[in-house]
Amino acid sequence: MTDVDFDSEQYEKCREAGEILAQVRDEAAERVEVGVSHLEVAQWAEDKIRELGGKPAFPVNISIDEEAAHATPERDDDATFGEEMVNLDIGVHVDGWLADTAVTVDLSGQDELAKAPEEALDAALDVAGPGVDVGQIGAAVEEVIEGYGYNPVVNLTGHGLGHWEQHTSPNIPNREVAQGATLDVGDVVAIEPFATDGRGKVQEGADEEIFALEREGSVRNRQARQVLEQITDEYRTLPFAARWLDSPRAEMALRRLKQQDIVHGYPVLKEQDGAYVSQKEHTVIITEDGCEVTTRSR
Repeated sequence: MTDVDFDSEQYEKCREAGEILAQVRDEAAERVEVGVSHLEVAQWAEDKIRELGGKPAFPVNISIDEEAAHATPERDDDATFGEEMVNLDIGVHVDGWLADTAVTVDLSGQDELAKAPEEALDAALDVAGPGVDVGQIGAAVEEVIEGYGYNPVVNLTGHGLGHWEQHTSPNIPNREVAQGATLDVGDVVAIEPFATDGRGKVQEGADEEIFALEREGSVRNRQARQVLEQITDEYRTLPFAARWLDSPRAEMALRRLKQQDIVHGYPVLKEQDGAYVSQKEHTVIITEDGCEVTTRSR
């Protein structure tokens, strides 16, 4: 087994990102109430992250009811929370070292569906450690969620977190799989159970407000060039929101960059039956004797 220096700058910055994120997640969740603006909550959380010394690792995701991921408010979004199931998925980085977390705020009166991924995550954390096959984590998640009478979302997974990389190997399944990857000491991974009262698969919707750099490239259009410079300088390979861009013609510039395969979008993912989706997520560092949760409330 390779020695890992858990006091190194990398892990200290991962912990700092997690500490900032835990505070922002908890305070943002308290702001989710019927009648409150989606945009207000997202911008508050992103500003708070910066105030505390981090930067958003991706736009705050606010997923409603059947939405599972990649939903974030538009620039002039006027949507407000109703009696709905709300998932907040928030990320922080410190110099490119990441933490990722999510929580369900249930305004719909479905307490059991909201509790299922919480308990599933606890079960997953009990299993996670060095030498553990990720399929064992998936089995623990699946058992708990099915025990509540729901289904895990099987085509969404947890994931590794790299330097300036939001999704790296290994994938952490939400159901039992055979011969998955094995966790190693020093791995930083996000474990995120999703539960649904549908059949348990998501599909892409039409809306798209989150984007990321696909490759380096040159463009002739001035607005597109300005937007590309901002993306490259500020966000690198991490996801960003269209509303973060300074250009007054940002949407047109993004279309040009997408057409040239320089930028790709993240369509909103929705449960294919239109069923409710709940979520809970923590970031962990795999240690010699288990795992260290970096995003737990202090």
